[in-house]
Amino acid sequence: MDRFEVKFRTEHAGEASPNRDAVRTALAGAMGVQKERIVVHSMASEYGTGASGGEANIYSSAESAKKHEKNYILVRNGLAEKKAKKPKTVATKKSR
Repeated sequence: MDRFEVKFRTEHAGEASPNRDAVRTALAGAMGVQKERIVVHSMASEYGTGASGGEANIYSSAESAKKHEKNYILVRNGLAEKKAKKPKTVATKKSR
């Protein structure tokens, strides 16, 4: 699938949990890749420890990430726009 998966852990004692963008930036620097190639799938804070962990995918290109990932994951990572929902049509009963 043109990617490799990484598990990460970040220390943030005394600070708020980092957002996905901050984690993607840190991973890009640590892995030596462009931030656009990184998609964070999950993140969770560890209660009482001042640390968070999670999983991310690093693709060979941003186009490859957009090809393989679901749209809502791309939206969460700032790599795509949210798709507009189609309006629901309401069926009406015909009078007899």
